[in-house]
Amino acid sequence: MTQMKIAGWIIVFFFFLGMGLAFVESSEGVSVFNEEDLRDKIEEKKQEFEKKPQDAAIDSVWKKTPGLNGRKVDVEASFQKMKKKGSFDSKLLVYKTIPPEVSLSDLPASPIYRGHPDKEMVSFLINVSWGEEYLPDMIETLSEKKVKATFFIDGAFARDFTNLVQMIDEEGHTIGSHGFGHKDMGSMSKQQARTNLEQADEFLFALTKNKVAYFAPPSGSFNTATVEAAGEMGMETIMWTVDTIDWKKPTQDVLMQRVQSKLHKGATILMHPTEVTAKSLPGLIDMIKGEGYRIGSLPQLLSPER
Repeated sequence: MTQMKIAGWIIVFFFFLGMGLAFVESSEGVSVFNEEDLRDKIEEKKQEFEKKPQDAAIDSVWKKTPGLNGRKVDVEASFQKMKKKGSFDSKLLVYKTIPPEVSLSDLPASPIYRGHPDKEMVSFLINVSWGEEYLPDMIETLSEKKVKATFFIDGAFARDFTNLVQMIDEEGHTIGSHGFGHKDMGSMSKQQARTNLEQADEFLFALTKNKVAYFAPPSGSFNTATVEAAGEMGMETIMWTVDTIDWKKPTQDVLMQRVQSKLHKGATILMHPTEVTAKSLPGLIDMIKGEGYRIGSLPQLLSPER
């Protein structure tokens, strides 16, 4: 009799196994689900969560704009994660990345004002030609808040304050070029612009041992020749979408309001090493994160990663 019962249970076990049923423990006890139904549910729901890649392009207003990766649901990998739970859960979906066909490097020289408008990230752009007395506090705040910024450093400043440039580099921030001597790049020929950028690069490379990839023209003054000269040297010309206007010495409240009122996805936030910026930076970072944005370096902002 015992052997017959055992044989009966074995038959029942294989019957359920063949039907694709699995047992999972939950807070209510043991529940049963059909594996085939779960796969079908993932297939049914995946289109809600998949996204097409978006190519980098030159916008009529915002000029050179980075692309954005697409994503495709990996049904089998998602199923393997969900079957342990026993039900569909969008948080357990596994994705495959689909890169855009056109990247920033495929586009002709053109200024960049912002990241992708669907990317919930912003970036700090800090132009440095003066303000050496405020940089250590700003660097310390960024370190404490675990934020990486992009410092566009004038070549003459790098020559005179090598220790500060090395401090910025050692903290893992991105270092870009602000040209040499804070000249008006918008009035230069291509050769004049190239000569100026090469002069700045000489000092920046000597201190960081890294090729400069980004250039911010002083006072935002540039022309087509400027952008082309930077492009031929392997640099993207960077502008901004949110200006703190901190060089006019606003109050902390005014500076914070300027940023908060213009904050958007893909924003590039321009600042300088000033007293009000150094004092405002902790609250500014907290406010931006409180609005739901990540703060990334310029390479992170301009990458196609979501």
